[in-house]
Amino acid sequence: MPVSRWDDPSEMMGRLQSELDHTLRQVFGGRSNGTNTPVMWTPSTDLREDDNEIVIKMDLPAVKPEDVDIELTRDTLVVKGERKFDDIERRKDYVRVERQFGTFQRSWTIATAVQAEAIKAEFKDGVLTITLPKAEAAKPRKVQVTAG
Repeated sequence: MPVSRWDDPSEMMGRLQSELDHTLRQVFGGRSNGTNTPVMWTPSTDLREDDNEIVIKMDLPAVKPEDVDIELTRDTLVVKGERKFDDIERRKDYVRVERQFGTFQRSWTIATAVQAEAIKAEFKDGVLTITLPKAEAAKPRKVQVTAG
């Protein structure tokens, strides 16, 4: 009967994660081979909806408002932009760069009618807040029931 060797499960998961990360970087153009080439990244986002509005909050530290583009087309909201590595001339001096730089893009299907002309976008403390007020037709209406 052959003897089989059992690896530590946490060690196996670490190797699997590392191999998967490497494969995804190769497929999608990430930071493989130790380079710090700007790539596409995905900012963290929260989305909230109530009876009156939809609010999207997106973490965009070190992104300038002029580097962000927001567009609503029919039922799709697209937010795209870029976080630039501003210290290019000293890049060679960095020992480690963990923050992601490069372009980003997020999109959502907005299934509710909104007032496109009243959409607001505000940057504060590295957070982009987009407020989409719902159109009157999309707001819930209370119907009174009468006895007949």
